[in-house]
Amino acid sequence: MTTPILSLQGVNKSFGPIDVLHDINLEVRAGEVLCLLGDNGAGKSTLIKIMSGVHKPTNGTILMDGLPVAFDTPRDASDRGIATVHQFGGTFPLMSIGRSFFIGVEPTKGWGPFKVYDRKKANEIAVKAVRDFGITRIFDGDRLVGGLSGGERQSLAIARAVHFGARVLILDEPTAALGVKQATHVLRIVNEAKRRGLAVIFITHQVMHAMAVGDHFAVLIRGAVAADFRKGEKTREEITDLMAGGASMASLEAEIEGFVASHDRHLPQVAQR
Repeated sequence: MTTPILSLQGVNKSFGPIDVLHDINLEVRAGEVLCLLGDNGAGKSTLIKIMSGVHKPTNGTILMDGLPVAFDTPRDASDRGIATVHQFGGTFPLMSIGRSFFIGVEPTKGWGPFKVYDRKKANEIAVKAVRDFGITRIFDGDRLVGGLSGGERQSLAIARAVHFGARVLILDEPTAALGVKQATHVLRIVNEAKRRGLAVIFITHQVMHAMAVGDHFAVLIRGAVAADFRKGEKTREEITDLMAGGASMASLEAEIEGFVASHDRHLPQVAQR
C-alpha cells in the first residue's frame, strides 16, 4: 500500500481545560476520498483547522509522505500543498472570475514599474480551469462571482486549488447549502479531483453525498473517531445510526420497551406540578 500523503497520529487538541479532540488517527492517500462524518459539535471544524495550519495540536503528530511536519500558519500548510475550500467557496462576490481565481498571485504584463494586471490571461486560464472540471456554463472570465450558483463557486474554488498545486484538498461541507442539481455538480468535481490523483478530505454530515464519492470513512463523535471503515463495509443505515449515537439510542429504546412490558403496556405518567 502506498504511503499516505497526510496522516494524523494520536492528535489531541485542548483549549485551556476543555478537551476538544481526543486521540485522532486518520490518513488519506493520493487518489482517495476520505469522508469525515459527524453532526454539529462533533469537532470537525477544529480538526479542519489543525490540518490547515490554523491551530497546532496540543499533542500528537502530523505527517506528510510519512515524515513529521509542523504548521505554524495556514501558509505553511498551503506551501505543503494542503488547500481548504470552505462551504461557500471562499470566493469574493464583487470580483470577476479571473480576478478571484488569481487573487494574491495576479499575472502581469509589461516590465519594471510599468507592470499591470493581465486581465486577458487571467480570464483565459480561470475559465479553462473551471471548464476542465466539467462546468461548461462558465465562459466569461469577466463575469462577477456573485452571479454564480453555489455549486459553480465551489467548482471555481476547487479548480483554483488544483491549478496552484494542491495535493490534499479539504472540502468543508461543500454540499450543505446546495440543491440536488448543484450538489451533484460538486460531487462530480470531487470525483474528478480524485481521478487526478489528489487526496480529498470531504467533511459532511450528509451520508448520501459521502457514500456517492467516498473510499474511506471516519465518523467523529464528541471529538473522537467513533468508527473508521472502508467503502462497502457499512450500510447507510448503520452510518446514520453511528452519527446519531445509534448504540445509545438502541439501549434507550430497549429500556423503554422493558418498562412498558412490565407496566401493562403503559408509558410512565408525567408528574403534575
